[in-house]
Amino acid sequence: MSNARKLADNLPTEGQLSGRNVIINGEFAISQRGTSFTNIGSGGGGTSGYDDTWTMDRFLISQGLSAGRCSVEQSSDTPDGFSKSLKISTTTADTSIGASEYHRLQTKFEGLDLQRFAKGTSSAKEYTLSFYCKANAAATYAVELYDIDNQRTVSKLFNVTTNWTRVILIFPADTTGAFDNNNLLSMELNWWMHTGSTYGGGTLQTTWGGIVQANRAAGIDSIFDSTARTFFITGCQLELGPQSSPFEHEQHSVTLAKCHRYYARMYYGSNAENAGYSNSYGDYFPTPVPMRATPTAALNGTFAQYPGGSSVTPTINATGGTGHANGHQTFIRPYVSGNSYNYLEGVINVDSEL
Repeated sequence: MSNARKLADNLPTEGQLSGRNVIINGEFAISQRGTSFTNIGSGGGGTSGYDDTWTMDRFLISQGLSAGRCSVEQSSDTPDGFSKSLKISTTTADTSIGASEYHRLQTKFEGLDLQRFAKGTSSAKEYTLSFYCKANAAATYAVELYDIDNQRTVSKLFNVTTNWTRVILIFPADTTGAFDNNNLLSMELNWWMHTGSTYGGGTLQTTWGGIVQANRAAGIDSIFDSTARTFFITGCQLELGPQSSPFEHEQHSVTLAKCHRYYARMYYGSNAENAGYSNSYGDYFPTPVPMRATPTAALNGTFAQYPGGSSVTPTINATGGTGHANGHQTFIRPYVSGNSYNYLEGVINVDSEL
């Protein structure tokens, strides 16, 4: 086989050559919230509630468990060509599985980024998902595309071994139900690794159809069957058409800017006194990029006010997604009542996740 033929076999058969990957941060290089997340599941689960815990940027653990607990970390154990992976470790086993229990790794997509698949039209396209994974023991798990807009779903099983392997799954086109063309949640991508009969008691739904809960993750093993269980994943790519292509590595700064659309941790320093508010100090400052929608904003630790350097808790005003005095930017304004001090500094988290 010629080198030209080998190269052609790796190229996508539809869509653009760059910007192919719909998944943001699929190699887990960005982790603004931290690099280790422990005791996930302690907030409830099973019949008492559920937990959604954001970990590496754009990825969360969504689970409802009565007993099982896990931790997530940004790991340097990777296949060649990657620097980071996401590692899930079971810390408390759960071998008595309630009907409504579940555990899944999840990323979410707004409709604006899914129009390329032409879902709901006669020209609907296939989806190719690829990723690298390994575990401490062989297991079978499921991956699901869940169309939120039309309540339709499709799932595929995959096998994980103790060695890094690349999984390639091709999901069929769907001529029913278009994705909304807006900045709201349109689709979830779920890696299912634990479930009770509510979500796994039926027959796996391998073609698109109206959601049947029992068919979403049928036939999988449980990552909570032992405290020794681990799962590593990296190189996640979802692209147009039936051909997988090599993982699209992009510059770190590009991935970080994409993540900032949904979440940012920012240092703030202001020397503007009485900037627009009577008897207060602080001023407006922009988020790194325009955010998906109006963000929520929260202090990360304490702020300091100067002169003096004493701790203070500002009030934070977050404007709309169209920004303040600017047609495309999002602005945040921390301020403190009174004007005895004229400098404020600290770190702010802004969140516009789906």
